[in-house]
Amino acid sequence: MGIKVVVIGGGSTYTPELVEGFGLRTASLPVDELVLHDIDESRLAVVGGLAGRILRKQGFPGRLTLTTDREAAVDGASFVLVQFRVGGLNARLQDETIPPRFGCLGQETTGPGGFAKALRTVPVVLEIAEDTARLAAPGAWLLDFTNPAGLVAQALLDHGYRAIGLCNVPIGFQRQFAARFAVDPAHVQLEHVGLNHLSWERKVLVDGVDRLPELLDTDAQAIADETDTPVELVRLFAAVPSYYLHYYFLSREAVARQAHEKPRAQEVMELERHLLAMYADEALDVKPKELEGRGGAFYSEAAVMLMESLHCDRGDVQVVNVLNDGAIPDLAADAVVETACRIDRDGAHPLPVEPLAAEMHGLVEHAKAYERLAVRAAVEGSRDLALKALLANPLVPDYPAAAGLLEALLEANRPLLPRFFPAD
Repeated sequence: MGIKVVVIGGGSTYTPELVEGFGLRTASLPVDELVLHDIDESRLAVVGGLAGRILRKQGFPGRLTLTTDREAAVDGASFVLVQFRVGGLNARLQDETIPPRFGCLGQETTGPGGFAKALRTVPVVLEIAEDTARLAAPGAWLLDFTNPAGLVAQALLDHGYRAIGLCNVPIGFQRQFAARFAVDPAHVQLEHVGLNHLSWERKVLVDGVDRLPELLDTDAQAIADETDTPVELVRLFAAVPSYYLHYYFLSREAVARQAHEKPRAQEVMELERHLLAMYADEALDVKPKELEGRGGAFYSEAAVMLMESLHCDRGDVQVVNVLNDGAIPDLAADAVVETACRIDRDGAHPLPVEPLAAEMHGLVEHAKAYERLAVRAAVEGSRDLALKALLANPLVPDYPAAAGLLEALLEANRPLLPRFFPAD
């Protein structure tokens, strides 16, 4: 029996990559209907047009539906994939440019920029989750790819929804290590620990043998270069850090660098204009190579592989965002962590690992305290909780910065924060 898959944010320029993934996996993931939903009808038409041409070329046997009606989209769905950006790239530009005025990092998923994104995003994702619980097929899954993915997953799971958070960083590491050792990615399993965008690879198991010590002996400098981290830190931690950790360990350098760089949001705006013009060409029926410049490598594989394993009861291991449930012994059971899980029809089951080293544990707990406060602030529309969240954020240095940031971010996002400005 076939399934219905819904993509909320189907007008995203990422969508052709995702669509290609569905078309390539029809044998293991029998999709009867693929629904692309977006609030921007004109953009949905352009992206959906290319999606239809890609699927026809692949011989996709199912039906493609484009809609702006969210309830109709979710009705009867087996999987609801969330991949949207509240406020679009203009909001991202604010996330990147307001924090530097207060001496802080401007980034869309970490620091105060990620906080602003969370305030905009969490209430909307919870509304979608409620629609999914009410209208979707029994046992339906909500898979969140929307950043900040770990924080959003914390909100979803705090509220009891059947959800899993997903990021492409872990699968990117897995593919890189597989290439280094010249093996199929299925032979590589990571001991990935921490939070979304704040994580380390503590083991790189190739056919069950940990090859990380060898990597650190021979490739430490290459790892440092790829993750923008000093090689001394790679050796000190004896682990491969997420790229995002350099924002924490080299925060002053990152802030100073931003003063001389073009905001990434502006680069993405230009790229998206180019991509959408390409997508509108009715002769185009493949994912264009230019999409690689948008980022999100292996996005399609991560998302579709997770759906496959949930649907087929596969029991393989993937890195996702789930409740810790005792897997990392020194973190709370109800903390959402990003770690290796066995995936079957019942969900994602985190694999037990050794406790975090003190230097990892301290930063993870610090960031988790911030995430929990940010979730509550977003849901309640509370300025007090929002200020506490910023004070708890590891990338906000002090109270004057937090207080100034809060007012600036709230005012800039006023139209997108009805819970903070209910009378507007």
